[in-house]
Amino acid sequence: MGTGGPSGRDVLRGAVKGQRRDVALGSALGAGHQAGEALVPVLIGVVIDRAVARSDGGELLLWVAVLGVVYIGLSFSFRFGARAGERAAEVAGHRLRAELVGRVLHPSGGADDGRLPGALTNIATEDARRVGAVNMALLTGLSALTGLLVSAVLLLRISLPLGMTVLLGTPLLLWLGHLLSKPLERRSEAEQERAAHASGIASDLVAGLRVLKGIGAESAAVARYRRTSRDSLTATLRAARAEAGQNGMVLALTGAFIAVVALVGGRLAARGDISLGELVSAVGLALFLLGPLSEFSWVNSEFAQGRASAARIADVLAAPPGVSPGTGGLPRPVAGRIRLRGVSYGTLREVDLDASPGEVIGVVAIDPADATALLRCLGRQSDPLGGSVELDGVSLATLDPADVRTAILVAEHDAHLFEGSLIGNVSAAASDSAGIGPAMAASGADEVARTLPLGGDTKVTARGGSLSGGQRQRVALARALAADPAVLVVHDPATAVDAVTEATIAAGIRDVRRNRTTIMVTTSPALLAVTDRVVLVEGGRVADTAVHADLVRRHADYRAAVLS
Repeated sequence: MGTGGPSGRDVLRGAVKGQRRDVALGSALGAGHQAGEALVPVLIGVVIDRAVARSDGGELLLWVAVLGVVYIGLSFSFRFGARAGERAAEVAGHRLRAELVGRVLHPSGGADDGRLPGALTNIATEDARRVGAVNMALLTGLSALTGLLVSAVLLLRISLPLGMTVLLGTPLLLWLGHLLSKPLERRSEAEQERAAHASGIASDLVAGLRVLKGIGAESAAVARYRRTSRDSLTATLRAARAEAGQNGMVLALTGAFIAVVALVGGRLAARGDISLGELVSAVGLALFLLGPLSEFSWVNSEFAQGRASAARIADVLAAPPGVSPGTGGLPRPVAGRIRLRGVSYGTLREVDLDASPGEVIGVVAIDPADATALLRCLGRQSDPLGGSVELDGVSLATLDPADVRTAILVAEHDAHLFEGSLIGNVSAAASDSAGIGPAMAASGADEVARTLPLGGDTKVTARGGSLSGGQRQRVALARALAADPAVLVVHDPATAVDAVTEATIAAGIRDVRRNRTTIMVTTSPALLAVTDRVVLVEGGRVADTAVHADLVRRHADYRAAVLS
């Protein structure tokens, strides 16, 4: 992870190395299949020379039986070789997806910076599939190479000029195919970039569909996606043209090569240097060569796309962490004392803030950017550029981000629900099943459950799309309360509910978080009224600290923020 992360070449090498056994097995079976395919025209030539030309019925039956055995071997080797190759491709793709998801979800963060969720999804699906498919391409290439070598040996036995034609012509064709794959590699990378961007835009639009409809911005959103989709389509068509051009040129070169082989064989037969059966074998081998050479064209295409996708995967895996891992340990037990001293990050400037164990404090940020910066520092999504954030006297910068999040839970305003049941969402991070009921009651999520057909067992769609905004907020808040962390930071947890419900939630949070540290970053007067004190952040600095009623009297900006 970070600057020492893998390169695209490392990703490709790892995908193949991890499936070495399946690739080796598939290659061996594929080589056997190609060798058997090459033997077929030779055996047909033997039948012509030894049985048909001599009218020998016994020889005919013998060599037809040999052909039958060869075809049985071909069937067996193709079936099990293809299965090994597909398994290698799918398992490698699965491992890459798991590695990508692990990196994106790593507590240190950083992998998703500057990338839309839909773009990351595209990388973890389509790009991982393309890199995994390199295993199948490698297997196919090794098998095709075996077919070419066996054909060359057989042709050398028939005629030295024929064998040399194949041995000299094949490397030239492979080199030309590699050169022709370069434009495809570049355009494939552009295609995947555009497709990932379009996927990300579409994902964001779907997630914010209700908001877009509410503000009447559907037409602008559609126009934006149409432009993005058109760019993606253009990149896809360019990649398709490059692939078609490569395949067409390789096919033309391959056809010319086979024609040369057939011409040389025909001239040798006309001079009597080879027999009729050997001519049939030579022409059959020339036609057989079309298969391996065409497969090399496909292999080049797969490797070109695989290299482009591997580079994109490597960019995610090598993304520098948002915060350093930290080597210290959490204080035991965690009392929940929070202390900020001279914290500067984003729009924050030398912020000092204290929260004692069991205290409920409010934070009102006149500028929403100040609230966002504070939440990132408290959850150790980012470390402050200046100053320190401490938990029970221990700097968060010295702790592992995963450990920090077991003690400090930051429940952001736009927290998403997961697909599953309502009760499953609430209990996802519950420290104790006994706390689920009180958490649902405190947040009003129990009322949400009572209005649903199956109560708490009602299925919730991805991101909670089947619930209203207020219902989603109450369920998300219940999930945070049920986790029962030593320090809970909530950000505007009740903006989508009515005033009566908001007051009930405020009292519920105060009650269920008794003896636990709670920081509410909000402008809700109902929530601020139940806090022990409120910190006013204005212009990136702490402007005042007092109880809610006193701040209402003292500051016009505070009144405007919480009472408007």
